[in-house]
Amino acid sequence: MLKRKGIYYLLIFLGIAALILVSAGCGSKQEKYPTKPINVIVAYAAGGGTDVGARTLLPYVEKILGQQMIVVNKPGGGGWVGWSELAQAKPDGYTIGYINTPNLMTGYLDPNLKNPHNLSSFVPIANHVVDPGAIAVKKDSPFKDIKDIIEAAKKNPGKVSVTSTGVGSDDHLAAIAIERQTGAKFNVIHSKGFADNLTAVLGGHVDVLFGNVGEVYGPFKDGSIRVLAVMTEQRVEEFPDVPTLKELGINVVSHSARGLAAPKGTPKEIIDILAKAFKQGIENPEHVEKMKKLGLYVKYMGPEEYKRFLEEEERKVKELMGW
Repeated sequence: MLKRKGIYYLLIFLGIAALILVSAGCGSKQEKYPTKPINVIVAYAAGGGTDVGARTLLPYVEKILGQQMIVVNKPGGGGWVGWSELAQAKPDGYTIGYINTPNLMTGYLDPNLKNPHNLSSFVPIANHVVDPGAIAVKKDSPFKDIKDIIEAAKKNPGKVSVTSTGVGSDDHLAAIAIERQTGAKFNVIHSKGFADNLTAVLGGHVDVLFGNVGEVYGPFKDGSIRVLAVMTEQRVEEFPDVPTLKELGINVVSHSARGLAAPKGTPKEIIDILAKAFKQGIENPEHVEKMKKLGLYVKYMGPEEYKRFLEEEERKVKELMGW
């Protein structure tokens, strides 16, 4: 009788142990990431620079992760329609998105906007693109070089008009920085985007075009504009004959940057998987070559480096805008 009871209890014990092992096995399968498609929010319209860059990169990352990455365009509010949705998304790794600087910082640092989010609302994954600033004029503009523009803006304060893609955008911040360096005073005309700015300059409604290398490259190639300076440390390959502002004695470097982030609270294990996949995708030579043809500069930064970069961008916006 005792022997039977012993066998009975042993069988119960083995059954429980088997259930525990099966449960553990199922748990590990559930924790495997990713197991379904990943939504990637782009806070601008389809066809824009961020959207094109995302759609160029994501197929390479899909192959690494083994899951589809779906671009979800959420334009509006200077980017904050999409970024608000990203910040409030479930932090499970299945909703990530592009964040654009300095526009991201402008949207929460401006006290008038009363934005409840800030940099800590996001977890950096990887930087993708750094698009340097450039200054151009239409082909028949009376301004022959940057010196002409600065002299005119000093002689007649507020008379020389320059474009901007919004208050606190990289274009606007560059204009402010140049004013401080030189004593010039521009009339900054804000618009919804580069396409509007280009139309305004070509139509003679605005004097000077502030943009990015990736944006001005096309109209430069077709001969509709002349690029007078780039806002980089060194000259760029697209415009080898165009000087930097630093060469001209104006110590201003400007750019817009685009990278990937997840909502606050996303587990580190998931961020690490995503960061590794994006690193491989971004640094893929075929991807780099495709981006180069678009006039876009690929610059990978991992989570920690990208976080430091974002914090420095925030500091610059605060300083230049006085927020």
